[in-house]
Amino acid sequence: MGIDKAYMKMIAEDYGFYLEQKQLEQLDLYADILVDWNEKINLTAITEPQEIAIKHFLDSMLLLKSIDVPDNISMIDVGTGAGFPSLPVKIVREDINVTLLDSLNKRVKFLETLCSEIQLDSKAVHGRAEEMGRKQEYREQFDIATARAVANLAVLCEYCLPFVKVGGVFIALKGSDANNETEQAKGAIHILGAKIEDIKEMILPDGSSRGIVIIRKISQTPTKYPRQSAKISKNPLS
Repeated sequence: MGIDKAYMKMIAEDYGFYLEQKQLEQLDLYADILVDWNEKINLTAITEPQEIAIKHFLDSMLLLKSIDVPDNISMIDVGTGAGFPSLPVKIVREDINVTLLDSLNKRVKFLETLCSEIQLDSKAVHGRAEEMGRKQEYREQFDIATARAVANLAVLCEYCLPFVKVGGVFIALKGSDANNETEQAKGAIHILGAKIEDIKEMILPDGSSRGIVIIRKISQTPTKYPRQSAKISKNPLS
């Protein structure tokens, strides 16, 4: 089924993204594979072509409007699910080195198949964020960590900030309540060695609002974080 490539090109241009034919074809095939696999494993509730174009592809690309992203940086997408936001970002900026982390092996298989089919050089990793964030090869190794998850920001910070190098950023893609969530997460952000840098508010073509929270890592995360998942969810940092 794919997407309407002309429509995708138009809405992307409205936000300053000038997509080439190859990129439009990659997004079209991405949508096809997503809908096909979604019948076998639960990846998304959004399956209409226009909604995929807006709420998955364009929404993910907005990460690139939130900060100036240097060439060839490394990015980890924590709890990436169906590859959002990092794979649409990778389609726009092929130079970015993307690692996709998910705790469900079926989703990792989907991501590996997808990246092969649409010819994206990305690494998909099966693992739990609270375990991988303690491993030497992942801890504080990335310029950017990102997540587009429904979890509360204080919880997300504990999962994501351990992956970020000192000087790097955690970029959380949130909804219209981003300001309140960020206020409530201030204590957690401080404990984990970071500070709130900015909140960018954006409106998608369907009128829905997005808050992109940029959190800068200013010192190493204390070694006791992240804690076990049950502790993180039951007793979020504050």
